[in-house]
Amino acid sequence: MVHIVEVSPRDGLQNESTPVSTAVKVDLVLQAAAAGLTRIEVTSFVSPKAVPQMADAEAVLAGVRERLGPSPVELSAVALNARGIDRAVAAGVDAVTFVMLATEEFNQRNQGCSRAESMRTWQASARRLRERGLRSTFMLGASFGCPFSGEVAPGDVLDLVQEALEAGPDEIALADTIGCGVPTQVTDLFGGIRELAGGEVPMRVHLHNTRNAGYANAFAAVAAGVTALDASIGGIGGCPFAPAATGNIATEDLAWMLGRAGVDDSVSVSGTIGAARLLAGNGVGTSAMLGRAAPFPADKPFPADKPSPAGSPLPSQQPVPAGRPGAGDRT
Repeated sequence: MVHIVEVSPRDGLQNESTPVSTAVKVDLVLQAAAAGLTRIEVTSFVSPKAVPQMADAEAVLAGVRERLGPSPVELSAVALNARGIDRAVAAGVDAVTFVMLATEEFNQRNQGCSRAESMRTWQASARRLRERGLRSTFMLGASFGCPFSGEVAPGDVLDLVQEALEAGPDEIALADTIGCGVPTQVTDLFGGIRELAGGEVPMRVHLHNTRNAGYANAFAAVAAGVTALDASIGGIGGCPFAPAATGNIATEDLAWMLGRAGVDDSVSVSGTIGAARLLAGNGVGTSAMLGRAAPFPADKPFPADKPSPAGSPLPSQQPVPAGRPGAGDRT
C-alpha cells in the first residue's frame, strides 16, 4: 500500500509571501482529510522571523484538533532543532519529521549549524519521540542535488542515512528539495537505503516538480519500494532558502496517476481538486493539471470518489496500525 503524505499546509504554504489566515489553513487540512488523506503535515515549528507563514503553528494544530475530533488521520509537523521538537510535542502532534540537509553549506544556511550538530540533535530527538510514543521520520533534504554545492555524491547520502538509522527512526525519507533528481537516482538511492536497512524501515520521498521530472520520480520511487509519497494540493510549495525551488508534485495529479495505474485509489481526486479551489480562492496560485483537465474517464470515479456514508464527515477509514508507514530556529 502506498500512502500520499499531504504537505500543502506546511511546505505548500511556507513559500507564500502573502499571509494565509489560520482559518484557511485549518479548512485546508480538513478538506484534505475529507478527501481521504490519512497523513497530513499540518505545519512546521520554526522561527516566525525566518518563515512568517508558519508563525501560527500552534493555533493551526489546535484548530484542526478541535474541528476534526477523533480521527485516524495522522497530524504531523516538521522540526529542525531541539526547540522545534519541544514545541511540536507540546502542541500535541502525532508525528514529527526531522529535517537536515545533505550538504554542509546548505545545512549551515538553512539550519544555522553543521551537519554533525544536526545529526546529534536527531539522535537525541528520536529517543525522546519514541519515549513519548510519537512516530518519527528522518528526512534528508537536497539528497539529489544542492543549490549551493551542486552535485551530491550518493555515497554521502547513504553515509548520512546509515548514521540516522542508528537512532531507530520509524521512517527514512529523502527530499529532492530543488527538483533536480531523475528516476535513475531515485532507483539507486532507495535501493541503497533498502540494503542498509535490510528492508525493515519504511521509505518515503519528498519531490518537487521544478524540472518536470517529479511524477516520473514518484513512479520510480514506488517501483523501488517507497511506501509514502509527499505531495501538495494544487502543486503549491517551495523552499524559501533554496533559489528557484518551485512547487511540490500535486496531490490530485499524483492521486489520479496512482489510481489509474492500480497502485492506490484511496484518495478522492475530486476532493483534492476542491481543496485546490479553496487555495486559489484565497490568492494562492496553483499549478496542478487535474484542475484544468478533468480526470479520465470522467464518468468513472475512483472508489474514493464515491459518496461517503450518510452523515459521515470523513470517508470511512481504518486506523493506521503501529509500525506501518503512516502510523530549530530556521528552516
